[in-house]
Amino acid sequence: MAEELRRSRAGPVRSRRLLRHVRDVMAGPGSGQSRLNEVVRTIAADMEVEVCSVYVMRPGDLLELFATEGLRPTAVRRTRLRVGEGVVGTIAAEARPYNLPEAALHPSFASRPETGEEAYHSMLGVPILRGGVVIGVLAVQSRQRRIYPAAEVEALQTAAMVLAELVAGGELVSRDEFRPTAASPLRPERYDGLALSPGLAMGAAVLHQRRLGIREMVAEDPEAELERLNEAVTRMHRALDDLLVSADLGTSGAPRDVLETFRMFAEDTGWLDRIAEAIRSGFTAEAAVQKVHEDMRARLAQVSDPYLRERLHDFDDLANRLLRHLSGEHGPTVRADLPEQFILVAGNLGPVELLDYDRGNLKGVVLEEGSTTAHATILARALDIPVVGRVHNVLANVEPGDRVIVDGDRSQVFIRPADEVAESFEQALKARADRRAAYAAMRDLPAETRDGARVALYLNAGLSVDLAALAETGAEGVGLYRTEIPFMARSAYPGVDDQAEIYREILDAAGEKPVLFRTLDIGSDKSLPYWGLRGEENPAMGWRAIRVSLDRPLMLRQQFRALVRAAAGRPLSVMFPMVAHVSEFIAARRLLWREVERERAAGVPVPEPLRAGVMFEVPALAWQLPELLARADFVSVGTNDLLQFLYASDRSNPSVADRYDPLSPPVLALLRSVVEHCAAARVPLSLCGEAAGRPIEAMALIGIGFRSISMPAPGIGPVKTMIRSLELGPLEQYLKTLYNLPDHSLRERIRAFAVDHGVTI
Repeated sequence: MAEELRRSRAGPVRSRRLLRHVRDVMAGPGSGQSRLNEVVRTIAADMEVEVCSVYVMRPGDLLELFATEGLRPTAVRRTRLRVGEGVVGTIAAEARPYNLPEAALHPSFASRPETGEEAYHSMLGVPILRGGVVIGVLAVQSRQRRIYPAAEVEALQTAAMVLAELVAGGELVSRDEFRPTAASPLRPERYDGLALSPGLAMGAAVLHQRRLGIREMVAEDPEAELERLNEAVTRMHRALDDLLVSADLGTSGAPRDVLETFRMFAEDTGWLDRIAEAIRSGFTAEAAVQKVHEDMRARLAQVSDPYLRERLHDFDDLANRLLRHLSGEHGPTVRADLPEQFILVAGNLGPVELLDYDRGNLKGVVLEEGSTTAHATILARALDIPVVGRVHNVLANVEPGDRVIVDGDRSQVFIRPADEVAESFEQALKARADRRAAYAAMRDLPAETRDGARVALYLNAGLSVDLAALAETGAEGVGLYRTEIPFMARSAYPGVDDQAEIYREILDAAGEKPVLFRTLDIGSDKSLPYWGLRGEENPAMGWRAIRVSLDRPLMLRQQFRALVRAAAGRPLSVMFPMVAHVSEFIAARRLLWREVERERAAGVPVPEPLRAGVMFEVPALAWQLPELLARADFVSVGTNDLLQFLYASDRSNPSVADRYDPLSPPVLALLRSVVEHCAAARVPLSLCGEAAGRPIEAMALIGIGFRSISMPAPGIGPVKTMIRSLELGPLEQYLKTLYNLPDHSLRERIRAFAVDHGVTI
C-alpha cells in the first residue's frame, strides 16, 4: 500500500519527465528503428517496469512486435497478433487503455511463448492513434501484481501520442499503410459494424443480387399485362405458402409472425391496385411493379418512425420476388453452384430473401444497412446465423469467392484476411465447437457444486424457437419469457386469441418445466410499430413497462386473459417489470385476479397454482422489501436495468455503458440484502439479467446466495461447468471480506480466487 501511495504521488513528476525523455529521444540522431528501441528502454526505466513493448499495425489488421525492452529480442518482427486477439489485440480493437493487475487472467489473453512474457503479471497498454485510427499499441508489463495509477496511464498515453508521429512517419513502415485510401481488391480489410446476431462464421463471399433488369417499359396490350400480373401474384402467393409450411420455425412466435406479416404484405390490395393502375396507364407489368415500388420507397424514406422505415426492406424483397415471378423465375434467387460454406453479403435483406438460401451452407451475413428490429435480423437470430450490419461500403470492396470472417460477438468483419488471421479464427471456431460438445455432454448432469449446493439454471426466451434450447441445454425451465417480443414482430396489436395461441405454444413446448411470463415491457428501446408512443428524452426511465400497462389497463387485462386461457388449468407464473412502488404491484395483481375470476365464471379452467411476482430492477424497491415480500409470491432480479438505475449510467450509451461493474461492492451488497430479505420471508428469489450468463458473475451471485438464475441459452453450458468445478463454502467466506472494500470493482479479486481454487471460468 505504501508503495502504491508513493507511486501515485510521484505520478505527475514521472509523467512530465517521461514526456521530456521521449521527446529528446525522438529528436535525436539515428534511424527510426534505433530511436524506437531507445524509446522503449526510456519508458521502462522511467516507469520502473521490467517490460515496454511497441506493436505496429500491419496490413490485414495484424499487430507486429516492433521493439521491446524486457521481452526476448528474438520475438521482434516475429510475434504477431490479429486485432481482437489477446490483450494487445483487444486494446487495438476497442481503441482504449487496459490496466490489468494479472493480464493472464483476462478472457482475451493469448499466450505467445516466444516472447517470454509468462514471467510478468501486471500490464498497462494504450492504443497508438493517428487521426482517430489505431496504428499500434504501446504496453508495459511488470512482475509485480498492481494497478497502474491514473497519472501513469496518462503518461503512457502521452508517450503513445508522440510515438504515433514516428510510427506513421514512414521510417518504420511505408506511409501507404496508414493512408486512408480505397481498398485494393487484393488487400485484406477489416470493418467495424453493428452486431445484429451473435456468433462466429467463416466462408466464401456470395453477393446478394436482388434487382432484376427491366427490358420493356411500355406495354402494347394492357389487358395482357394485367393477366400476366395476376398469374405472377398467384404463383408468388403459392410459393410463399409453401415456404410458410417448410420454414420449420414453429406455428407461432416471432419468426412465424415475421413470415405471416410478410405474407400479409403480399396480399395488400392497395399495393396491387396501384400496380394495376400503372399497367392501365401504359406500363408493362414489370415496369409497373418498379414504378409503384420506387414511389413507395420515396414516401417511406421520409417517415421518421424506425419500424416503418425498416419495412422498406420487406417491400424491396416483395417487389423483387414479384418481378422474378413475372420473368418466369419461379425458384429462389440463389444459384445452384454456391460454396459449401458461404457468407452472404448484401445491402440489406428482406425476411424471405434470407430463407431463400440453404441454411445448411449459409454460415453468416454481412449487411451495409440492417437493424436489430429488422425482420431479417429477427429470423437470423432465431436460426443462429451470425449477422453484422452497418458495414459501410463493404459491397464495393468484396468480390465473389473472397474469404470472409463474420465476428458477431465483436461486431467485426474481415475480408480476405491474412493467413494468420484466418488460422486464428479457424482455431476459435474449433474451440467453440469443442466447448459446445462438452456442454452438450453435461446437459443431463445437475448444476451442483463440489460441496453439494444445487443451483437451478433457467432459460431466457422471447421466441418460440428459443424453447428448443430447453432440451439442448438441460435448463430446468424458462426463467424469463419476454412477452413483448412477439408483439414487436407484428404489424398490428394481437388480440386475446392470438396472444393465447402464442402463450399456449410456449407452455406446450416447455411441457412439465415451468415458465415465468413477464408482462409487456414496451417503451424505452422496445417500441411497437402500431403504437404512436411519444418520443422521450430519457425513455429508459420514462413511460414504459408496468407504467404503460397500468395507464392502459385494458391492454394488461387482455394479456392476463390470454395467459389464463393458455394455461388451461396448468401452473402459471406472471411477473411485472419496472415496479417502483408496492402499490403498482398491488394494482397489477388486482387486475390479474379480476381476469381469473372472470374466466372462472365463464367456465374456463383457471391456473393452478397461480403465482404473481415482481421483477426487481428499480432500486427504490430496496427500501420497500418487507411490504413487497408480504404480498409477492416471488421476486426476480433484473440486473440489466437495476445496474444502470443504481449508477445513473445509461447502458445504451457506449461512453458510460461499461463504466460501472456488476461485480462492484455496492451491487453485491445490495443483492446480498435482497437475498437475506427473501430468505427471511421465505419468498422464492431468482435473477434473470445478462450477468447470470457469464461464469465469473454467476459465481459471485451464487456465492452471495442466489440458487436460481436465468440466462440466454449460450450461457447455460459455461455456467454449469463453472458450478460443477466450484466449492461453495470457501467462496462464501471470501466474499464476506469484500463487501465493504472501496474498490471500483471486485472482478479481478474474484477471478484470482477462481484461478487459485481451480474454478473453471
